Amino acid sequence: MVTQLKFKEVLGRFATGITVITAMESGQPVGFTCQAFAALSLDPPMIAVAPAKSSTSWPKIAQAGAFCVNILADDQGSICRAFAVSGSDKFAGVRWYVGVTGAPILESCLATIECELGDIYDAGDHELVTGTVVSLTSGRGKPLVFYRSNFVRISSDGMRDTHG
Repeated sequence: MVTQLKFKEVLGRFATGITVITAMESGQPVGFTCQAFAALSLDPPMIAVAPAKSSTSWPKIAQAGAFCVNILADDQGSICRAFAVSGSDKFAGVRWYVGVTGAPILESCLATIECELGDIYDAGDHELVTGTVVSLTSGRGKPLVFYRSNFVRISSDGMRDTHG
């Protein structure tokens, strides 16, 4: 039998990058931290994200029809945490500008991917969402990586835990 605890323990061994998905809805910036992100197609260029059905930000982003995937750099752990909290002013103190889709682009990210909303599929307690890429940027630095419930940094000799 697969328990939630065992599932989390095993999947926690898969290192992932961290993104913040942002959009502009009714003139207000909205966003959430998203670990479930992947490249999907080269032709046409598409990505996939999987927001939780419990997210209060996701329905606003879906309503907007366009969004930005902000790939966080290794010095943006505080942004990751801020956008993971529900009900707060997530954009307080965060520098951003409006991209070509109208979505907020967070400054100093490792990369950004602006998308038009594609299809939305039921996926258990999440939704699987496709986005058609319309604009890309890339910055400098190293990615913010999540592994076994902690942020880790990639160094010249591999990954190391940043919490101890």
